[in-house]
Amino acid sequence: MQIQKNISLKPYNTFGIDAIAKHYISVKSIKELQSVLKSDSYPNKFILGGGSNMLLTKDIEDLVVHVNLKGIEVVSENDNHIFVKANAGENWHEFVLWCLNHNLGGIENLSLIPGNVGTAPIQNIGAYGVELKDVFESCEVIDIKTSEIRTFNNKECKFGYRESVFKQEVKDQYIVINVTFKLTKNNHVLRTDYGAITSQLNEMKVSEPTIQDVSNAVIAIRQSKLPDPKKIGNSGSFFKNPVISTKHFETLKLNFPDIPSYPISETEVKVPAGWLIEKAGFKGKTLGNYGVHKNQALVLVNYGDANGKDILDLARLIQKTIYRLFEITIETEVNII
Repeated sequence: MQIQKNISLKPYNTFGIDAIAKHYISVKSIKELQSVLKSDSYPNKFILGGGSNMLLTKDIEDLVVHVNLKGIEVVSENDNHIFVKANAGENWHEFVLWCLNHNLGGIENLSLIPGNVGTAPIQNIGAYGVELKDVFESCEVIDIKTSEIRTFNNKECKFGYRESVFKQEVKDQYIVINVTFKLTKNNHVLRTDYGAITSQLNEMKVSEPTIQDVSNAVIAIRQSKLPDPKKIGNSGSFFKNPVISTKHFETLKLNFPDIPSYPISETEVKVPAGWLIEKAGFKGKTLGNYGVHKNQALVLVNYGDANGKDILDLARLIQKTIYRLFEITIETEVNII
């Protein structure tokens, strides 16, 4: 085991926070990962994937284990579907591109989401009308305590909106090592009913879109709205879109007639957190070297050498203000470390 000391985690988190790992190791095989987990020299481990969904507010005293497992393989296929296994350390968007290059459909709407494959089921990542659960077949995980491997199927993952069993009942108990996807080989079902995609395809003058066209449209939309983490530190959407009662929504409409919503059920609606944050006056707000992005109020950004505590303080101020104005609690989508 090659354990390094006092390593900056700045290159390993998309927020670009310069926290220090007192002890760090990058693992490239399941055997190596099991060996590290069994090590008594470092009883406490901090598991690091793509670093796309966390805000580091302090240095990490535990052994940081960077899961860097690579590889994509076809497991099986039939006339209509193909089952593809991708290892946890594969970059998510590069995996999407691999699927598109092989004309495999199902995840084109999830183009350009930051992070790695291993994070995808934990978050049940989603965008533009598609969620991971729609194409998820199973994932293999390692038990952190016993180093044993087990499989979770779709039902066992208990997927919800940006939720899964890995964020609830079994939080911090397992490490995802690979994910198997059920993708279409032909007769792809395109999800272009999301307003922004329809408009973008029209702008691109595409009347009969392919999965590649849908991906290109999603990429164009995301690039126009969202900052590139390689240029401006961020973790994508910092907050979840809250779900409120229809009764509460109707009351809010009296004071905010333009408040948008998406029906969830007969008694509940989802309200865009970005709209709430913009209405509260935070969109584009800059505080020194951090702030709220000018094009998308859901995204908090690090313009330089901001520290995680400052960004967390801003997030809490936004949450308090939203509750004061709308009596709505917005939860963070990003994990606070």
